[in-house]
Order: sequence, then C-alpha cells, then structure tokens
Amino acid sequence: MLVLSRKKGEKLLVGEEVEIIVLEIAGDRVKLGISAPKGLKILRSELLDEIRGANLQAFDFSMVAFEEIERRKRG
Repeated sequence: MLVLSRKKGEKLLVGEEVEIIVLEIAGDRVKLGISAPKGLKILRSELLDEIRGANLQAFDFSMVAFEEIERRKRG
C-alpha cells in the first residue's frame, strides 16, 4: 500500500486518466474530488461490501427455494 500525505488543493494521479484532488479537510473527514473517464466505475468500499452481502443473501434464499422445490418434486 502506498501512503501519501496531501494538503488541501493537492492532487494525485492514478495512471494517466484518473485525478484525485483534496477538496476539503474538516476534523477527521476529507472531501475528495475524482476526475475519471465516464466508463470507469468508482465505488465506496462499504457500498461494494453491502452489494456483495445482498447478493449472498439472495443466493442463499434462492438455494433454499430451489431445495424446497426439489424436495416437493420427490414427494
């Protein structure tokens, strides 16, 4: 992991197409601005974790339903 210190207004470049700028620092919060190509997905990690959890729950529910259908078919 690369660890950098940045001040308000300073930028980081990720590759040649992604620019991250520190917009504001207030207490323990940092506001970032990100410029990237429109086709590039940018997600907060906690949102991605939530989506993955919801997908796992949906899969578990589907498996239970499938197993119930199979059980009923057998009699």
